[in-house]
Amino acid sequence: MSAGHQSITDIEVIAAPWNKQVTVQEVTYEGGFKMVRLRIKEGKRFTDLELDSATAINLAGLLQVWSEANPAK
Repeated sequence: MSAGHQSITDIEVIAAPWNKQVTVQEVTYEGGFKMVRLRIKEGKRFTDLELDSATAINLAGLLQVWSEANPAK
């Protein structure tokens, strides 16, 4: 756990295309501030994206609109 983090909780692990793995985590910082982290694993490489609630809501809406316009086949 990095400095400043009080806790990190895994919410779900998603298998993504092209052999990638996305782990959704809740990160709680000292003082109780929470963010959602998307941890993308590609082979041995990790990319972390932490979002506040307003950004997560915006992204969720955009992803929903896109997925409805491009349904899985």
